Amino acid sequence: MKTNSCAMRGMLAGAVLFAAQAVQAATLVVAQVGPMSGMEASQGRAYGVGMQLYFDSVNKAGGINGHQFKLVRKDDGGRPEDTVSLTKQVVADEKPIVLAGYFGNKNVSDLVASGLLEKEKLALVGYRTAEIRPETPYVYNVRAGLGDEINKLTEHLATIGITKLGLLYEEGPGAAALLAAMDESAKKARATVVAKAGYPAGTARITPAVDALVKASPQAILMVSTGAAAAGFIEQYRGSGGTAQLFAHSGADIEQMSKRLSEEQMQGIAIAQVTPSPYKIASRLAKDFNDLAAKAPSLEVPVSYAMMEGYIAAKVIGEAVRRQGARPTREGMAAALDGMDSFNLGGYAVGFQPGKRTGSRFVELSIVTGAGKIRQ
Repeated sequence: MKTNSCAMRGMLAGAVLFAAQAVQAATLVVAQVGPMSGMEASQGRAYGVGMQLYFDSVNKAGGINGHQFKLVRKDDGGRPEDTVSLTKQVVADEKPIVLAGYFGNKNVSDLVASGLLEKEKLALVGYRTAEIRPETPYVYNVRAGLGDEINKLTEHLATIGITKLGLLYEEGPGAAALLAAMDESAKKARATVVAKAGYPAGTARITPAVDALVKASPQAILMVSTGAAAAGFIEQYRGSGGTAQLFAHSGADIEQMSKRLSEEQMQGIAIAQVTPSPYKIASRLAKDFNDLAAKAPSLEVPVSYAMMEGYIAAKVIGEAVRRQGARPTREGMAAALDGMDSFNLGGYAVGFQPGKRTGSRFVELSIVTGAGKIRQ
C-alpha cells in the first residue's frame, strides 16, 4: 500500500511538472507588415520566406526553450498608411512578441512616429529603408547602415581614380541626412558630388533625375533607391547615352532589375551587399541557409539577398528568445537585443547596445557580369 502511495505521488509530481512546462511553452507570433504586392513585392515576400525557413527548422527541432514560432504576414502594398493601420490590427489580433521585415522610408518612419512601438513595448527587428535613420528605441537593424554603404562605395571609387560623382535618391524627410552623409563621404575620399537628383517617394518616376544626371556627366552614379526606381533609371539613363559607372545600394533588388533589364544594360553594375552571398557556400551561415532552402518543398520566390536577410533577422529573434529562458516577453525581447553585444551567426556577426541598434558593419561589393550573374 505504501509503495502504491509513493508511486502515486511520483506520478502526480510528474504530471504537475509536465503541466507547468506545457503552460510555460508557448507559440510566439512574429508579425511582418510589408510589400507582398506592388513595386517591392519580390523583396518583401523573399524576406518573409527567409524568416519562415528558420522558424520551420526551429519548430521541427522542438522549438527554442520549448517555444514554437508562428510568422504572420500582412500586405501593405508599400503604402505607409497601410503599414501603420495593419500593424495596429495585427498587434490587436495576433499579440506578436516582435515585428520584423518592414520596408520603406516613410513606412518605418510613420510607424515609429505613431508611438505604437513604445506604447506596446514592441521591438522591430530587421527592416529595409533607403535613408540614414537615427538610432531609435525598439528599432533594430540586422544589417549595416546606409552610411556604411556610402562610405564603402566612395572609398572604392577613390582607389580607382573616380572622383566626379552623381547621386540618385528618394525624396522625403530623411533625404537631408542622406545628402549630408554623401557630401561627407565624398569629402573624405577627395571627390566631388557634381549632381544630386531626387525622385518622388514611393514611385519610380525618375525621368527628371535622368535628365539632370545625363547633363552633369559624372564619372559614377550612386543609386540610393528602390529596385524599381533603379531599374527604370538604368533603362532610361543608358537609353539617353549616359556613360557613368552605376553603383546601387543594397536595397536595389538585383533579381527584380534582371527581369526588367537586358544583360547588356545590367553588365558592369556594382551593388553594395550587406549580408553574405546566398549564392555561394563561403560560411556556416550560408551553408545552413542553402541547406534549408534546398530542403524546402517549394519556395514562394527565388533565393535572394533579401531572403538571406530575412533568415538572419529570424536567427537574431530566435537568439533573443533563447536568452530569456522559459518566459519570453516583449519587454524581454528589447532587453535581450540591447544586451546582444556580439552574436556570431556563422561568419556574420550582429551586435546591439543601448543607443546602438544598427547591428552590423558588413559591406561588400558585387558586380553583375555580362551573363547577368552576380560576381563578388
